[in-house]
Amino acid sequence: MGVKAKLPSYELGFYALTLTCAVVYSGSGIFEASRDSMNRKTFRDGIKPGWHYFGRKMDVADFEWVMWFTSFRNFIIFALSGHVLFAKICSMIMPQSGFVTGAFDLQDVLFYGGSGFTIMRCISFALESCERKEGIYSIFDLLKYNFYLPFFFFGPIMTFDQFYAQVSTQELRRKDDEMRKIRVQALLHVGVIVAVDIFFHFFYILTLPSDLKFVNRLSDWSLAGLAYSNLVYDWVKAAVMFGVINTIARLDHLDPPQPPKCITMLYVFAETHFDRGINDWLCKYVYDHIGENHDNVVKELMATISTFAITTLWLGPCEIVYVWSIFNCFGLNFELWVQKFFQREPFAKMEAKMSEAMSRRIRAVFGAANFWAIVLYNILALNSLEFALLVTKRLLLIGFPVSTLSIWFITYCGVQLIKERERVLAIEEEKHDKAKKE
Repeated sequence: MGVKAKLPSYELGFYALTLTCAVVYSGSGIFEASRDSMNRKTFRDGIKPGWHYFGRKMDVADFEWVMWFTSFRNFIIFALSGHVLFAKICSMIMPQSGFVTGAFDLQDVLFYGGSGFTIMRCISFALESCERKEGIYSIFDLLKYNFYLPFFFFGPIMTFDQFYAQVSTQELRRKDDEMRKIRVQALLHVGVIVAVDIFFHFFYILTLPSDLKFVNRLSDWSLAGLAYSNLVYDWVKAAVMFGVINTIARLDHLDPPQPPKCITMLYVFAETHFDRGINDWLCKYVYDHIGENHDNVVKELMATISTFAITTLWLGPCEIVYVWSIFNCFGLNFELWVQKFFQREPFAKMEAKMSEAMSRRIRAVFGAANFWAIVLYNILALNSLEFALLVTKRLLLIGFPVSTLSIWFITYCGVQLIKERERVLAIEEEKHDKAKKE
């Protein structure tokens, strides 16, 4: 079934209306739960006084986000001023060294995970050095790569070959309207930060899961929305953190890895990654190297096991990380096994006889199940094993069949809207490619 399979506009409109109503209904349940639990003793560590003109307390359970919000202005001023100062000094000493932009503090490195990023950068440098046929990279190339200030503290990771190619460009030119896009992107990030903080005054999505007895009293719809919103928030946080850093890097004519793909757009395990830089690193040196074209079941199994083994070591081996790695590794392989199974007869012939629209509908049914597998597997890392088990039990066992099938259908509607967006983008890309050839 091609990605450009089209559905009737009235059908897509029905999907959009159904999904909107479901999101509003689920959100209203979370809002009421947040309002009723504002003064609960069990939530006093996660809910603090917020902006006084809202008249509500604020969810501050995520220390990382609070730290970013409170230090956002200072970090940007430090990064920009230090970056410009050191770049100018280094460019006067060595014309090609303008990308070495400062020193580092050992405490910050340990706290923010800079040491882990350093190890990954050193491995990338060593592997690329071994593969280089002409000459060798200098230690100064490694220093530029590892201590580039915007990437050093928070990431993202760029493989050494990409970074070296970009910083070695002799002629630096900006594309049309590039500075305008950078300014728009910077303002967008500031807007998102403010919007998230306003959101936390009314929806305590981070603190609610900490009290399982209270959460268990929520409706199945509200519980599903709470699990989903936790993943959406984690994506927003990563998108803002990497987006701010990437905006600064673009001032240096760099093309850093894009922010992670929104969880809402994910219904395929093969596209599930919350950090595109680390994903690129793992794919280049482990996953693609072992799995090759990812069409062989045995090679894919070895590739995924190796990839998640390294990811487990990087995240820090513990029970929750083990469970998260095993489930996501299984999901990635199970996806390939199902794909291989349905490529066999008589399924291949049956699909060939279907219209593309019907094939798209059937695939969306499986995509909806995949979506919730991705959600349930990943809230393990964001909340707790107990919360993940509670959501799974309520949605699949206690809520069966009404809640299970209705939430599945709502998710199916969402997957169809995502597929429609992918279809439109594919058509636009095809038109763009034709225009370039002409």
